[in-house]
Amino acid sequence: MQFDFHSTRSILVQRGGSVQLAKMTQDQGARKVLIVTDPGVLAAGLLEKALPQFKKLNIPVHIFSDVRADPPVEVIEAAVQVAQENQIDCVVGFGGGSSMDVAKLVALLSLGNEQLADIYGIGNVKGPRLPLILVPTTAGTGSEATKSSVVTVSEREKKGVLSPYLLPDVALLDAELTLGLPAHVTAATGIDAMVHAIEAFTTRHLKNPMADCLAKEALRLLSNNLHRAVMAGGDIEARENMLLGACLGGMAFTNAPVAGVHALAYPIGARFHVPHGLSNSLVLAPVMRFNLDVAHAMYAELGQIIKPGLRGTTMDQSAQLVDYLAAFAGELGLPTRLRDVGITDADIDQLATDAMLQTRLLMNSPREITFDDAVSLYREAL
Repeated sequence: MQFDFHSTRSILVQRGGSVQLAKMTQDQGARKVLIVTDPGVLAAGLLEKALPQFKKLNIPVHIFSDVRADPPVEVIEAAVQVAQENQIDCVVGFGGGSSMDVAKLVALLSLGNEQLADIYGIGNVKGPRLPLILVPTTAGTGSEATKSSVVTVSEREKKGVLSPYLLPDVALLDAELTLGLPAHVTAATGIDAMVHAIEAFTTRHLKNPMADCLAKEALRLLSNNLHRAVMAGGDIEARENMLLGACLGGMAFTNAPVAGVHALAYPIGARFHVPHGLSNSLVLAPVMRFNLDVAHAMYAELGQIIKPGLRGTTMDQSAQLVDYLAAFAGELGLPTRLRDVGITDADIDQLATDAMLQTRLLMNSPREITFDDAVSLYREAL
């Protein structure tokens, strides 16, 4: 057996921990800090506990709040420019996956040694980077524990940068920051985190026992707490379990990569601006059903975590799991069909064409997905 495992250097789980953020940057040697976030986080006042502490420690802090979902190249370039103009020496990503992904690239690119166009793909980052701290405000992407950053490079394509240099020095999991998350965002990001764990456990390449353990514990936490977090948003215990589950899912899939669900979801997000978690949710059941012949034993094992008590053969149990997950999104109040987000049959060939560009993800599918397969899967989801 041989495998390589990467992880975030330090993870702090602490309710109200955002008050420690300034001290964390000081511990990294920061003299000028850039916080990368989005307008929603800023408007919600989620930085209110953290910012006064920077003043107390006499650490100048600049805020870049122009991140948007599925960040395009120009957002990253604008954030890098702000970092360079202000001679930033420490970067904080504070928000959802998009803010954290942008922060990772800013910490790397603001040193001026590398260009974004040169580092797409696996292992093309030379480093070094600035000190980096990531603070998730949603329980979904697990970006605080992954060595990847996803960039929208055109209307039809997203590209990933994958390197251990993108793992932060510190990840802060403060469940209080997720208390105000709307129910539909909680639901979509929670299903996104579940997809990470499911695909990590069933990946065709780089599957390993450490990632398997993390994926299963992630699914236990997520499946036991997502409904509570959606229906009772002030349940801090459920929120904390979701945040930890998403982080463990991130640790799993950064070492055992995701596959067909993400490959089909990316074009939905890029072309129709559907949030990433919802895009995953819309194609999850069709892709899992497609994989049943080759992945049923693994799905059955996960099924006993997500819905204990499934009976029958492993094929029976895995089919029951797919049916359960197909209905789960609707129970949480999410759209369940592609047509619900404005996609029509006329869009499917283009979506399938775009999905075929995601070779980095498609290669991990338990069962090979061809163009014709992608068309059929999108039609099933329609």
